Amino acid sequence: MEVSTELILNALWETLYMVSISLFFGGILGIFLGVLLVVTRKGHILENRWVFSIVNPIVNTFRSIPFIILLVAIIPFTRLVVGTSIGTTAAIVPLVLHIGPYFSRLVENSLLEVDEGIIEAAKAMGATPFQIIRRFLFPEAFASLILSLTTVTIGLIGATAMAGAVGGGGLGDVAITYGYQRFSTITIFVTVVILVLLVQGIQSIGNFLERKIRRVH
Repeated sequence: MEVSTELILNALWETLYMVSISLFFGGILGIFLGVLLVVTRKGHILENRWVFSIVNPIVNTFRSIPFIILLVAIIPFTRLVVGTSIGTTAAIVPLVLHIGPYFSRLVENSLLEVDEGIIEAAKAMGATPFQIIRRFLFPEAFASLILSLTTVTIGLIGATAMAGAVGGGGLGDVAITYGYQRFSTITIFVTVVILVLLVQGIQSIGNFLERKIRRVH
């Protein structure tokens, strides 16, 4: 079976659409949760054991659920949010809930790498907790956050491929429907090559930006 260029391009567009929208909303969720996990932990600027004890297990719970199971488990919620549980847009809901908690742990690790002396100096200068987060924690951890974002983006590409297995669209859907089920080796090969090139390109860009930022610092 000959692979259709239009089919592949449409699938590529659906994959990029899912990744970009999920990355935007999942990134916001991940940053919010990650900051909460850092600043509310014991000894930090907004120590609050109640908030930490609630957020921490929630993040752990969502991280422990394999994406394909999460995809199916929240079908009622997905239908409530977007009106359907099938298709590219519907896949974005579980993608956000999958990648947000994962990204939050990477954000947490990046922010915890910031030297405590910098935080103490900020406190000595009278900086508020919000100012410490915005002007000290994030600028100091920015290079590490770029690599974390790169990792999350690559993880999202893999998750969109799994979403395709259950009708989510994108390159994964093409590989399963037109490649595996119709025994088209060339279709599977082309989709794999495109996915590999996407991952390589994103990783290269992330590494480049991280090096540039570290040189500036």
